[in-house]
Amino acid sequence: MQKIVFTVTNDLIFDQRMQRICRSMAAAGYDVLLVGRKRPNSTTFHPSNFKCKRITCWFNKGIGFYAEYNIRLFFFLLFIQADAFCAIDLDTILPNYFAAVIRRKKRMYDAHELFTEQKEIVVRPLIQKIWLAVEAFAVPKFAHGYTVNEFIKKELNRRYKVQYNIIRNLPKNNIEKESYPETFIKLPSQFIIYQGAVNEGRSFETLIPAMKQFDIPLLICGNGNFYQQTKALIQFHQVEEKVMMLGYVAPDELKLITPKALFGLTLFEKTGLNQYYSLSNRFFDYTMANIPQVCVGYPEYKAINDIYPTALLIDDVDEQTIANAMNKLYQDNVLYKKLQENCKQASAILNWENEEKKLIAYWKEIFEQHG
Repeated sequence: MQKIVFTVTNDLIFDQRMQRICRSMAAAGYDVLLVGRKRPNSTTFHPSNFKCKRITCWFNKGIGFYAEYNIRLFFFLLFIQADAFCAIDLDTILPNYFAAVIRRKKRMYDAHELFTEQKEIVVRPLIQKIWLAVEAFAVPKFAHGYTVNEFIKKELNRRYKVQYNIIRNLPKNNIEKESYPETFIKLPSQFIIYQGAVNEGRSFETLIPAMKQFDIPLLICGNGNFYQQTKALIQFHQVEEKVMMLGYVAPDELKLITPKALFGLTLFEKTGLNQYYSLSNRFFDYTMANIPQVCVGYPEYKAINDIYPTALLIDDVDEQTIANAMNKLYQDNVLYKKLQENCKQASAILNWENEEKKLIAYWKEIFEQHG
């Protein structure tokens, strides 16, 4: 049984994407270990069919965290039994590279996003310069890898001549969509939802004031580097009765909450190529939950929505644009029903059961054709 070690820097319990990937690879017959971080408030995590390792650090943010975590991860990889190492995003690529070279193991790069083009990096020139240097050094040394959309694939090829596959992050197809059990969280009778990272570049600066023009409450399920700023925006615009921040919500709980929402929100600023060419998890999660969404009309979303119209696309993330779109989707019953019906049809195709076949086939090829 070949052993694959996947590495991330986040708290494993909320990483739906990596849990999904690891379960699929384990079910396909691989011995899978997922390595992540353990925060001071991390809860117990018991994966179903794969193993996990959580690294505790003295530092929990900034350059101190990345330096400490990468050093700890390198020494862990140096001695753990494994046949292949897979770095998830740029922030774990260096220890994977050096450990794989020293131990002569296979290495894979999972470019979940265009890391160097995130807003929080683009607006900090020195930080971006450092990460670009890491990218330029390491990515060309990973001949095998995959990413989530066509743009990132082409951009990495343009920069470093690598030929990566596309494995989209699609949700599992929940066949029992019509009968969802009750959640433990007390929910409003009607609400809309934002699920995912509460980070810079997610348009909270315009979404929060836009809520003054919309009467249905908003649930924000997630956390991130813009969480406290978002709470401050809610207070500043006096929409405490309309916006509820739930923080991190466990994946199993989130699957119960999302289908009960009227619709979802997928919003990104254009700052940085990563935002403009993003293809976020929540876009597909809303579709699988059979709820329409208000979504930015950026290239990757428009390409899918042209085939499977499940979202009301908007041209920008200005306050008035968001408010108008939310009200239109709420008030236009014909449009709402049409998008909702399209969600049901799209979820039969855009699901992990179909996508995981490509992932498993790719790993099989790596092991069989590359010794």
